[in-house]
Amino acid sequence: MERNKGMRRRNAKERRRAILKYVIGLVAGGTFAVVCLISMISSFHTLQQKNRELEEIKAATAVEQAENAELLRILEDDDMKAYMEKVAIEELNYAYPNERRFYDASRD
Repeated sequence: MERNKGMRRRNAKERRRAILKYVIGLVAGGTFAVVCLISMISSFHTLQQKNRELEEIKAATAVEQAENAELLRILEDDDMKAYMEKVAIEELNYAYPNERRFYDASRD
């Protein structure tokens, strides 16, 4: 009878250890799954943000390429006087003598 008690105790200890290992495995596996899910969501969010930035950069590149094409056209043109006149009027706000300019102040 004494032998059976020792065997039962040993079997109970082994069973408890097996259950503890199983629970620790479940907790570790669940934690790993949650961390992976959070990492995937974070990566997806970052990917969307980078795609938006890429679209903005592509749009800015298209604007710059159009401006470069315009400048190349102007440089290839022999009439630099017309270009200088355009820059003086549009960007530097120069005017001819006795020229009147009217500005719409109601838009401000």
